Amino acid sequence: MATHSYENALKAVESLSVEDSRRLLEELSARLAKAATRAKKRSIMEFRGLGKEIWDGIDAQEYVRNERASWDG
Repeated sequence: MATHSYENALKAVESLSVEDSRRLLEELSARLAKAATRAKKRSIMEFRGLGKEIWDGIDAQEYVRNERASWDG
């Protein structure tokens, strides 16, 4: 049903003059910008602990030591 509404809107827009199309574009852009500013702000801290199971049982110092040793070839 949303696709049907979109197609109807698109057909209506095609019948607009260039000036009215420009006005519509400006209005839609303003609405999208306003909606984007209302969107929930995300924090990098939401990723805390994500993937920690990958490192389970791995000694951090040993891992870093091995990585550094691999740099020398």
